[in-house]
Amino acid sequence: MAELLDIAYRPRGRVSNGAVGAHGGVDVGGIGVFRDHARFIQYPDARRIDIRATMRDPTGETHVRRFEQRNSIDIYALVDLSASMGFTGAARRLDLVADLCVALGYSATRIGDRFGLAACDETLRGDLLLPATRARGAAMEAAERLRSAEPRGASAQGLTEAAGLIAGRRKLVLLVSDFRWPERFAAYLFGMLAQHDLAPILIGDSAEERDLPQFGLVELDDLESGARRLVLMRPSLRRRWLAREAERRDALRRLALAHGRPPFVISDAFDAAALSRHLLGL
Repeated sequence: MAELLDIAYRPRGRVSNGAVGAHGGVDVGGIGVFRDHARFIQYPDARRIDIRATMRDPTGETHVRRFEQRNSIDIYALVDLSASMGFTGAARRLDLVADLCVALGYSATRIGDRFGLAACDETLRGDLLLPATRARGAAMEAAERLRSAEPRGASAQGLTEAAGLIAGRRKLVLLVSDFRWPERFAAYLFGMLAQHDLAPILIGDSAEERDLPQFGLVELDDLESGARRLVLMRPSLRRRWLAREAERRDALRRLALAHGRPPFVISDAFDAAALSRHLLGL
């Protein structure tokens, strides 16, 4: 069996779902990690009276210690399975996606969080849908199925249906795609997911730039339409091509930052340590 990669992560803000877990919660109580002091009249728990804090108060107010309750959070991977995700260059995109989701499923269930998965092309793929679960085996099996999935369709419209399915309590959502979407669709989907802690994951490939010649005939495949086109590549066209790609990524970054986290790029190989630093905000 391949080595299981662990991903560390920290939800943005405090968690509130009523289930004990590893993350800072919004609720306070008598056990957990020390959070602050409060007046006894607000939290009348004689077991938590702090004698030193009470003696330091010049007004003679009695103080009690409050502790942060630790909660769990649901983690969902929403995966774009439109045809462009079938690209293979320096790496096969679906292998990178599967590596990521297997690590997420393992890491989430290891610390008591639930992991869920929804993969979509033009519709929600029911054969790849996994409601949030703490069952590690089920989570990792569902993630591995992505490796043999067939990307298809000219859009990822099904992600809007997936966003509706996970509406409700705040979750950590990793949106996994090459993000070759119309700007209007991207803005609409990000808006649907705005209630969650949204982490966009851009699946890229160095071959898209490295294999683009300065001059020569290039046969281009449109994976979504199936069309092929022969293009005479020249330095000026190559510069415009790369500039357009940079503009696309910059637009994604602006949209992502407007909703919280910047995008994280996985290109050629999955680096669990780098993703951990990103999700921890380091």
